[in-house]
Amino acid sequence: MTIEFILPDIGEGIVECELLEWLVSEGEHIEEDQPVAEVMTDKATVQIPAMQAGVVNKLHYAVGDIAKVHAPLFSMTPDDADVNEEPQAKDPEKPTEATTSEKVKNDELPVAAASGKHIEDFILPDIGEGIVECEIVKWNVAEGDVIEEDQAVVEVMTDKAVVEIPAKNAGTVHRLYHGQGDIAKVHSALFALEVEGDSNTTGDTEDNTSEASQSTSATTIQEPSNGSNKQSNQQTSSKFSDGEFEPPIAIEGKVLASPAVRRIAREHNIDLSAVNGSGKKGRILKADVLDIQQSVKTESPSENSNKPLTNSNASTNEIPNASKKGEVRTEKVRGIQAAMAKQMSASVYTIPHFTVSDELVMDNLMSLRNLLKPEFEAKGAKLSFMPFFVKAMSLALNEFPVVNSQLNDDASEISYYSDHNIGFAVDSKIGLLVPNIKRVQDLSLLDIAVQMQDIIEQARAGRVSGEHLKGGTISISNIGAIGGITATPVINKPEAAIVALGKTQKLPRFDDSGNVSAQHIMAVNWSGDHRIIDGATMVRFNNLWMSYLMQPEKMLMHLK
Repeated sequence: MTIEFILPDIGEGIVECELLEWLVSEGEHIEEDQPVAEVMTDKATVQIPAMQAGVVNKLHYAVGDIAKVHAPLFSMTPDDADVNEEPQAKDPEKPTEATTSEKVKNDELPVAAASGKHIEDFILPDIGEGIVECEIVKWNVAEGDVIEEDQAVVEVMTDKAVVEIPAKNAGTVHRLYHGQGDIAKVHSALFALEVEGDSNTTGDTEDNTSEASQSTSATTIQEPSNGSNKQSNQQTSSKFSDGEFEPPIAIEGKVLASPAVRRIAREHNIDLSAVNGSGKKGRILKADVLDIQQSVKTESPSENSNKPLTNSNASTNEIPNASKKGEVRTEKVRGIQAAMAKQMSASVYTIPHFTVSDELVMDNLMSLRNLLKPEFEAKGAKLSFMPFFVKAMSLALNEFPVVNSQLNDDASEISYYSDHNIGFAVDSKIGLLVPNIKRVQDLSLLDIAVQMQDIIEQARAGRVSGEHLKGGTISISNIGAIGGITATPVINKPEAAIVALGKTQKLPRFDDSGNVSAQHIMAVNWSGDHRIIDGATMVRFNNLWMSYLMQPEKMLMHLK
């Protein structure tokens, strides 16, 4: 099977690069992570490594050409394709599933060509910085459905959010390559689409695929032992012209396994994190999982139900039966929870926090909100207290820019941000998210309310855009919305401050004349980065921010 290698992101804002040198040639066998090309961007010269081992079929660019990011760089036949063809080599007269599938695919080509259509693969694009794979949550289409350009085709879940993937072209869904729950790789084919237009490119790809398939089959049938020895020699000898190439380090909490292997593990209740992979870089192969399945069959049913399935007795941890008291259930930390754990740990261990607490009298703000609510509802917006908190914070940041600054990792430079990108914590169905509203200093109260309502709806559905989850400069945590009174919030690194808002309580307080009156009080608790913000600055900033909220008419002074 011939696949396209998609040129990945090679730098923030980089959309194209110049091909300086090919480090491989057509027909050459390459290894996973081997540098295949050297390209030059506006910022640097970069070597592009191969994502998997296989044979290079066609180089799509010549030296000096301009290559586009997220476009095919070269085509190759992965080594996995040889494995799929081994049954055919053993019994050439017996049609295999792959042969039948190829025959059906070839039979469809004349029909598609005659109707002016061709079949193309949709490549899963980048869906977030550092994201290399995602889980298929739900397909919104089925094979045979006619879809439109930009129609949401599938929902996928990453470590940060649930994202909808839209179609790039209109056409008919020909094939879905993944099932629900499968793990899909970024820059790999997600589904096949039958579209209108010229099919020359597809034809060339099919020809290359057919030729590679025939060549591989012939080699396997005529020289099985020689082919094996040749592949072994290629693996032992260095293929890298620039010396040893360091493979990427293993990512804690991740396992290397294909979607098919993950599916088998789920079906047999096998914990992949406890499986010792026999593949390259510890990759878990199908055989590893099947070995565990076979070994478990020899155990008694009672023993089998009380311990996870692994291929190592030393790493087997017995889990009590669900009916027993004192049950301990162990789960893998994944997704949003894993990202939050990493972010909060980094913040607590690297930022010296300090706290400033105060009481905010809400009576005047409550009156103004009740007055404006009908006007906002007429515009289709819900008016909560949050837009007031956000706008007042932006006005206060104009006087105290250090609260909107960030310190670099080695504490040698401070960056002051002119844009007030104010984040707010949302308890979504997939975990805690902190989206932010960009450039609050340029927004009206109505603009903030509309954007906040839209972002909250997206976040609670787990579909918030990645753009809203990055670039924040300061945050608000409204714990009072669910009943909390006070809290000591953790700064959302690399920001310098965060405030936690408690619930509003009606409490007795003395006025200036010594009389007791009932007031609506909200507890506010600030956490600041003590490396760049001192206590006096935080108190003054808080006083100014609260003055806009206790006397909201003061904000009229700053209307533009």
